[in-house]
Amino acid sequence: MMYSQRQYESRAMSTDLSKTINPIETARGLPNAHYIDPQLWDEERQALLFENWSGIGLAKDVPNTGDVMPVSFVGMPLVMVHKEDGEVAVFQNTCRHRGMILVQEKGNVRGTIRCAYHSWCYGLEGKLRATPHVGGPGQNIHKDVDRSELGLIEIPSHVWMGVVFVNVAKNLRPFPEAHKSLLERWSEFNRPVYHGGADSSFKLDTKCNWKLAVENYCESYHLPWIHPGLNIYSKLEDHYHIEQAGEFSGQGTTVYQQLVGDNGQKFPDFDGVSAQWDKGAEYISVFPNVLLGVHRDHTFSIILEPIATGQSREHVDLFYTDPSVLGEEYAELRKKNSTQWHGVLEEDIFVVDGMQKGRQGVYFDGGKFSPVMDSPTHLFHQWVAGKITEARRVAAE
Repeated sequence: MMYSQRQYESRAMSTDLSKTINPIETARGLPNAHYIDPQLWDEERQALLFENWSGIGLAKDVPNTGDVMPVSFVGMPLVMVHKEDGEVAVFQNTCRHRGMILVQEKGNVRGTIRCAYHSWCYGLEGKLRATPHVGGPGQNIHKDVDRSELGLIEIPSHVWMGVVFVNVAKNLRPFPEAHKSLLERWSEFNRPVYHGGADSSFKLDTKCNWKLAVENYCESYHLPWIHPGLNIYSKLEDHYHIEQAGEFSGQGTTVYQQLVGDNGQKFPDFDGVSAQWDKGAEYISVFPNVLLGVHRDHTFSIILEPIATGQSREHVDLFYTDPSVLGEEYAELRKKNSTQWHGVLEEDIFVVDGMQKGRQGVYFDGGKFSPVMDSPTHLFHQWVAGKITEARRVAAE
């Protein structure tokens, strides 16, 4: 069936989410259009990614004063900047003069962000410092060009677990307030973490909508069939659900086993962690697009980069407890850990890609949840449906 443009837009913007918001016993998952429809991609870009605390990158990519890192976040140009006060800030990567992209590649700007077009210059704190010839040749000021009003647009940001989170819409409480329950839950890990270096980063490309990667990560139901190696020692019955409505969901295990090198070597533990973490580990999806894992001896982050309705990229990074782990002494063990996680996470790719293909089935109704096994995924669906429903309500006023 062919649709006119108006019919297409109406179809995209009027999905019925009432069954998605239902309690899990009677709920259905998100309609197919939320995975394959370009019109809904645009709607979700705003309602889910811009209006919440989303992950865009890692603080380790701008380690020194003056370091800059451009990021395209769902098409929006941003730049991470290591300021003189040691903090990481995020600005819209757009000159206030004629809209030229400012930072084209990762590097160090030595204290000044200069526009290549007309050489307007900004400090690391975002203030407009120089406007060459703005009042004519040799006249670098003009009464109608107020530099104090033309600094870079700063995007609210916060660094936690090594991840740089942003709230593009500037509509939320600060990150520590918005995610108070998560920070309390993982209070023992609210400390510096140290990226393992080049051998502790990898990317996985998927042919799926980014939400499917979140949904898969939330639950352990698939473990026996998709991760048979992991299931040998970490069985389905060894896992539990983690759920915080409106913020996050995931799973935990009670049988975590530390990685051991050929010589019996292990990574050092975080100082002072409680006995809960002797064999415990947790894996949480921080809505919308950051997946985190914590263990007694390392953490990891997965930042989901939405690329298109049926394409996303997983940026995976491993962090450790102490700078000593970054040395040559632990090189082989770091590599072994990275290889192990790469193998586990790669096993999920055909699943999320397969679910994306399945969303082309015109009679699929979102699916029936298991009231016992699928509650973390259902919680994410409820969050998505609630955010979109609220955005539509506001738009209709």
